[in-house]
Amino acid sequence: MPGYEPVSLQSVCNAGVDVLGADPADPQLGNVEFRGLPFLIGSEDRAKDRCFVMPSEPVSVEIGKAARRVIVAHRQLEPGGPAGHGVGTRVADYVFHLAGGTTVEVPIRERFEIQITEHAWGRDPFLAVGDTPDYNIDRFEGRWDQTGFRMTEHGKGWAQGYYLWCWDNPTPDAVIERLEIIPRGLPFLIGGITLGHLEEHPFVRTPGRPVRLLVTDDAVAGSTGVLDLDVDRGVATYPHRLPTGDDRPGFGAEHAGPGTSPAYASVAAIPSATLVVRHKGEELGQVRWGDVERDGHAESDRVRVELVDPGRNWVHVKVLDDSSGQPVPCRVHFRSPEGVPYQPHGHHNHVNQNLNSWHLDVGGDVRLGQRTYAYIDGACQGWLPRGEVVVDVARGFEYEPLRETVRIEPGQRELTLRIRRTTDMAAAGWWSGDSHVHFLSTAGAQLEQQGEDLRVVNLLQAQWGALFTNTEDFTGRVSAVHGGDYLTYVGQENRQHALGHMLLWGLKEPVMPWSSDGPSEAELGSALDATLSDWADRTHAQGGTVVAAHFPNPNGEPAVLVTTGRADAVEMLSHGDDALLEYYRYLNSGYRMPLVGGTDKMSSSVPVGLYRTYARLDPDEEFSYEGWCRAVRQGRTFLSGGPLLSFSVDGRQAGDTVDLSGPGTVTVEAGVTSIFPLHGLELVCNGEVAAAVPGNGARQLTLTENVRVDGHSWLALRALGSDFHLDEWGRRVFAHTSPVFVACGGPWGMADPEGLHYIRTVVEGARDYVRHTAISRPDELTTHHHGETDHLAWLERPFAEALQALDRRDRERRR
Repeated sequence: MPGYEPVSLQSVCNAGVDVLGADPADPQLGNVEFRGLPFLIGSEDRAKDRCFVMPSEPVSVEIGKAARRVIVAHRQLEPGGPAGHGVGTRVADYVFHLAGGTTVEVPIRERFEIQITEHAWGRDPFLAVGDTPDYNIDRFEGRWDQTGFRMTEHGKGWAQGYYLWCWDNPTPDAVIERLEIIPRGLPFLIGGITLGHLEEHPFVRTPGRPVRLLVTDDAVAGSTGVLDLDVDRGVATYPHRLPTGDDRPGFGAEHAGPGTSPAYASVAAIPSATLVVRHKGEELGQVRWGDVERDGHAESDRVRVELVDPGRNWVHVKVLDDSSGQPVPCRVHFRSPEGVPYQPHGHHNHVNQNLNSWHLDVGGDVRLGQRTYAYIDGACQGWLPRGEVVVDVARGFEYEPLRETVRIEPGQRELTLRIRRTTDMAAAGWWSGDSHVHFLSTAGAQLEQQGEDLRVVNLLQAQWGALFTNTEDFTGRVSAVHGGDYLTYVGQENRQHALGHMLLWGLKEPVMPWSSDGPSEAELGSALDATLSDWADRTHAQGGTVVAAHFPNPNGEPAVLVTTGRADAVEMLSHGDDALLEYYRYLNSGYRMPLVGGTDKMSSSVPVGLYRTYARLDPDEEFSYEGWCRAVRQGRTFLSGGPLLSFSVDGRQAGDTVDLSGPGTVTVEAGVTSIFPLHGLELVCNGEVAAAVPGNGARQLTLTENVRVDGHSWLALRALGSDFHLDEWGRRVFAHTSPVFVACGGPWGMADPEGLHYIRTVVEGARDYVRHTAISRPDELTTHHHGETDHLAWLERPFAEALQALDRRDRERRR
């Protein structure tokens, strides 16, 4: 006997599809499935004229079989009560006649056992379920208008045609002779009736349980793509591959090459449900859920499904600073020994399905490689599995990442973890900051910067075509938390696709337009209405700070900013030979450009401060945003993607000048500490490596060197890590100081002729872009924001200033 058996209603059907109203073009008729259960609606030939039972007087449906349960697919056609709120209104009585003369009468009431299916949001019946199961949204594609909804990952299955109501037979072995349907006034119809012969309840009444999916076909297990998991009588989440490769405590994990297995998912189903595992549309095998629950696993063809559910506790977690004993903001990740994540409530198990969803769902979580971390304020709560739990905790570069296995016992509701600070850069006068962050809210930035022990976040308004971001966050003043130890300031990134991008810190009022001259920065078809130099001048007029963004590209007007003194610093977002070559070229040409680090965070695959700026304040100077920016402008900085540097030349530090009466020798004292393994430490003099110490995976290195200086020079320190970060950029673990300048016999100055020629060429090229390529508005039809009548002359002015400055420097070089 089958587990579920449809009953034919053809002999008592008295209504056709026209009773459904508006557009019954393709109703479900014949042999159909609702929630994986079989029903026969009308006749097998799907005739539309007599397919429903719509009783106006008592009707009897002959059954003549024993069954544990009877499932009825029915729907109310009109609501009862005023304004359609007829809760509890008696729609019908279903009378079950059992063998031996026993009868069981059940009232069928609106909003209890039955309901209308149209406009019923929020009014699902209490004792029935819709005919459509809950579902997963398309994982990798979908309609544009579903973009935001897509991030929910799942959707509720609303009733399409019927509500399914289940009656439990009080004497399961007794034959049900017939079902008598007695209408009580409100119109309704019955589409189908199915008998349940299994001990299980036909609707899912148990929560999702985690499973591990193992593909036993080596060819499929090692191929690209992800697994699909379908459940006919239940639901399953998207399968996610479990990381099996490079695994770094607190800083992410990767897959060991391409592959589909092992993976994990969560399944909620009834025992008779069938789980089907597929890969790229090909079925790998299917198993019965009841077998998995009974034996802990089941295997079929090319796949094995394992239940990895030891039970769970709702646990309140605290993370404490090991020295102070106080809760400390950080980021956390929890998982079972099998790798199944159990993140705190309110946070993702896996951010954004690897969809690279720029500007969507940014904040509160971060994914490094294939491991997702939750930012917390020092406390969180949620489900943790019983037994062993693997915990990762991280907080920037000055705390040792924690990897610990704890045990959760039945009944346990509290867990305390401790992390240890290894370095306190602020105590030594070095205060960290991210030069360049997008899309977070101010409050979100404050949570995440505390979680990364990042003292300053420059959260930037920006324009991206028709999209303007963080507009509502701008206040023109600093936002401080934790007693002023953590500061967020909303500034701007102003952008032009050919001339360049720039960061505007410390603005008191916006500098508009934010972008210029067309996509993808400004509006489609827009003109060149502003220069970077104009933006810089207006920023400086407010007392703000100007940084050439992600130096050197776009490589146009930043050359003007540097040569005319409008750039206060240059920013590096990652280690790269091109950026270093460009930076060294400007230094060798005599431009004292401070170096800052930032992330350009635009997704949840980049932690704030993964590349950061450390700026040195005076020992007696109180930490403030203005003081931090001033230290940047003075060149008292180093950028860090992990390593923490110490560097002095004859006792002077980055941004300082060592004065010698002539050629001589200076003494360099340098060191690096890192929570990541190091490849080496290098001393750079005028762009060339003057001394180096190999790392060989060490976490601490020192360097002492006497360097001969024959003329004006600069010295800087850089450190390379052995690894690359697992953020979406794949940035290298890296650090680099701003220079210490060595002046020999007079004021410091350098003028490399090749460098000056290169800079001049860039300035001339950018000027030619303005003259001959950029879109320009006709002066006679335009009142420009600058108020001048000759817009082209206004645009060209800073380029002329840069060329004049280069001429002066070249003349000085030739003396």
